[in-house]
Amino acid sequence: MRTKHYLAAGGIVLDSEARVLTLERDVERHGVPVHEVRLPKGHVDPGETNHEAALRETCEESGYCDLEIIGDLGLARSEYTFKGVHYLRDEHYFLMRLRTLNQRPQEFHPGSEEALFRPVWAPNLEAARERLTYESEREFASRALRFIQASQQQ
Repeated sequence: MRTKHYLAAGGIVLDSEARVLTLERDVERHGVPVHEVRLPKGHVDPGETNHEAALRETCEESGYCDLEIIGDLGLARSEYTFKGVHYLRDEHYFLMRLRTLNQRPQEFHPGSEEALFRPVWAPNLEAARERLTYESEREFASRALRFIQASQQQ
């Protein structure tokens, strides 16, 4: 089986009320319809830093673009097989916040891949962690919670 390795970057986005941005979509996995709750992320393009890719991908997938990074949540490796290809994905997440209060997401062109995602705000990191479909993303939500708790103790 062929193995493909790539780097992805994304964000855990908080608003002024500490709600957490998640993305929901309905997709087909192995011929079965699946409802997913995800965090925004995507490929790091050549010449792009992880930081730049995380901001770009979060904007592209969620429509929320006036963001600032407030913490580095580190890397983790995710592995999966899809359509006969084994993937190794190194994921780098950052903790982000909306820079503009009451920010509204940009509109997506109907039919675009991004239009498949629906932004849904979880009330807090614990709730977001419970809702997320994939364990790798739940781990990053846990890291974000630990980062915030450590910051509050200083």
